[in-house]
Amino acid sequence: MPIHPLSSEQLYRRSELNELDATCTSTKHLLPLDEIVGQARAQHAVEFALSMKEKGYNIYALGRNGLGKRTMILRHLNKQSTSDKSQSFDPLYDWCYVVNFDDARQPRVLKLPAEMGPKLKKDIETLMQKLSKALPLAFDNEMYYARADKLKNQLASKQEQAIITLTNDAQKLGVSLSISTKGNYELIALNGEEAHTEESYSQLSYAQQTKLQTAISKLEAKLRGLIRQITVWEEEYTDKQQKHDEQVAEDVLSHSLHKLKEKYKALPQIKQYLKAMRKDILDNLDIFLEENEEQIALAYAALSKKMPRRYQVNVLVSQAKKSPPIIIEDSPNYHTLFGYVENATYKGTVITDFSLIRAGSLHKANGGVLMIDAVKVLEHPHVWDGLKRALRSKKLSLSSLEREVTLSGAISLDPEAIPLNIKIILFGDHHTYKLLQRFDPEFCELFKVTADFEDKMPRTHQSERHYAQFISSIVHSNKMLHCDRAAIARIIEFSSRQVDCQDQLSLHSVDVANLLREANYCARSAKATLIRASHIEQALRNKELRICRAKDEFMQSFVNGTTLLQTQGKTIGQVNALSVMSTSDYLFGAPSRITATTSFGEGKVFDIERKVELSGSIHSKGVMILSAFLASILGKTDKIPLSTHLTFEQSYGGVDGDSATMAELCTILSSIADLPLRQDIAITGSMNQFGESQPIGGVNEKIEGFFDVCQIKGYTQTQGVIIPRSNIHNLMLRKDIITAVKKGQFHIWAIDHVDQAIELLMGTAIGKHNPQGHYPETSVLGLAHAKLAALRAQSPHSPQS
Repeated sequence: MPIHPLSSEQLYRRSELNELDATCTSTKHLLPLDEIVGQARAQHAVEFALSMKEKGYNIYALGRNGLGKRTMILRHLNKQSTSDKSQSFDPLYDWCYVVNFDDARQPRVLKLPAEMGPKLKKDIETLMQKLSKALPLAFDNEMYYARADKLKNQLASKQEQAIITLTNDAQKLGVSLSISTKGNYELIALNGEEAHTEESYSQLSYAQQTKLQTAISKLEAKLRGLIRQITVWEEEYTDKQQKHDEQVAEDVLSHSLHKLKEKYKALPQIKQYLKAMRKDILDNLDIFLEENEEQIALAYAALSKKMPRRYQVNVLVSQAKKSPPIIIEDSPNYHTLFGYVENATYKGTVITDFSLIRAGSLHKANGGVLMIDAVKVLEHPHVWDGLKRALRSKKLSLSSLEREVTLSGAISLDPEAIPLNIKIILFGDHHTYKLLQRFDPEFCELFKVTADFEDKMPRTHQSERHYAQFISSIVHSNKMLHCDRAAIARIIEFSSRQVDCQDQLSLHSVDVANLLREANYCARSAKATLIRASHIEQALRNKELRICRAKDEFMQSFVNGTTLLQTQGKTIGQVNALSVMSTSDYLFGAPSRITATTSFGEGKVFDIERKVELSGSIHSKGVMILSAFLASILGKTDKIPLSTHLTFEQSYGGVDGDSATMAELCTILSSIADLPLRQDIAITGSMNQFGESQPIGGVNEKIEGFFDVCQIKGYTQTQGVIIPRSNIHNLMLRKDIITAVKKGQFHIWAIDHVDQAIELLMGTAIGKHNPQGHYPETSVLGLAHAKLAALRAQSPHSPQS
């Protein structure tokens, strides 16, 4: 049966917007869509993961960039946080670091109700300001000095009385007690009122000398005991003075801390901290009394307000909102995620303490959601391991990266870990997902939920209405000019072309948003009040002009004759095939010539591309499939006595894919049967071993590529393209091609079997064999079999052994 070309209506599906009300003339009358269309599966996965409280239910958002993954999840989270579902989240807390008075290297964590952290910090600052004034005043008044003098006088009186007593006892024994110029006590024997000289002492009798020495020995023993007693008295005095100072400070502290204790009496952690701070202040009164200037200067070397550093409250995270935090980390390196400890330098001294601990994204998102890009996480050393460690332990330990990656023993802090309650959402593509699954056994344990985002959605009247609302939401959020009805329809048609399918719509929202921005620019430049279909077309033309340099250079090769291609006439063993070339952001059709030559041989098909290693594995498979089909129609009873050499002419790069399989088969049959092929028709399509056509990709670009070459070479009214019938639904062709088809200047044939392509290209029936296995003599297979039979008859018989 003859194959009829497709009608112009089959080449493009227009959007009628039947679901939109007739009164809706622009996006101004459309309610913006509050969610991303076509992602019900991914949205369900996100809802499920966020509802699960168990460990490991984090999310891997799977899909290409530009699908609106982040936008959809953000909208869902914001909607959930304002709804009743927000009550299902755990309570939020402020996290503060304070000094550990027992070990300053291990700062303590305070877990406070939301918004309480800054209040505590302010209250402690106010307390310190009061104490810095009140304590010095308490120690600088007559009452304090009188009490201190009394204790000092009591000590002096005891010391003086004890020395007088010992002095009198010594005089009775003829010994003098005196103090040397160096402050040492001396016992000297007396000769009356004067001290003995060596001469006078030597004149004494042995008994007198013995008596004096005995007396001095006893007095020395008493003197040592007295000195010990004086030391005890001085220690008692110091203790009494310290107790006095503590009592004075205690009176000040009791008054100052009373309100704070009452205010925070319901929070045991703060009560415990205030108690420890009170004890520490009493132990370190010199910080407030400014007795050691260097020490005091260092203690006050803060980067903010003038208050002792050890009593500051470092509010690491404060939850100001009632809803769970939603943090997006665009640069997930170790410090931005896990926090770090700063260093401050004061007069050449490097200071590191709890007040210099800084929060990371995990701290800020604690109790909520943290969204990060998977590839960026994996790019930074140690980040992935640190993230897994935090999720496994459900604790956030702030450890120095430098300490982990080096053997340095530099002084550092070891802050108390913060309990971690968070949902991590990783954004990534399929390749990264498969790598993590394959090489990291912990990945599936920690990221149990995959939110798989769709690339496309079915195109129905209802989905077109949703897509129109989606367009309206982009227009409203970016404050663009509104789109009229025709512009909305053209964008929907553009979306179908993006996925090469009349029955699908692209969910690559970035493409639609960019098109709207560029169309909005065109409309404003033209002083228009609405974005119209003409502005959409202009934006598309402008974009193609920017990125089509490679296509223009390729097409120029047909203009100057560098690339050889016929678009009229007939030739044996030569056919026009279609392929697709691509740059980073542009696809275009690239017609090329396939030729086949036959010679006496053993029936093998030699793929020249494969021999020179320019063929990919899929192309090689296609050649093997057509070889099998050839053998099934020409070599069922005997070997094919011909060898075929097959190649893509003027192809200097790699060739892959099986979309040229039918074209290659046609060239081989043409060469075997000596029947010429039409050069005004190009063909694309894969086939199986039974000759059935199979769909291929890039059908729109391939058709448009051959159409452009025909335009360059000149129209003949007979030119066209053969495609598999299963590709009809992929057609969303340019308007100039549709117009040419409508006028009968260009044709597109859809086939089910390679036999139909052979008949179109050769103008001769393929031929059906009769019960005896013979084909009509004038048919393609009849001519081919006749030629092969003649060659078999001419070939010499192999010698018998």
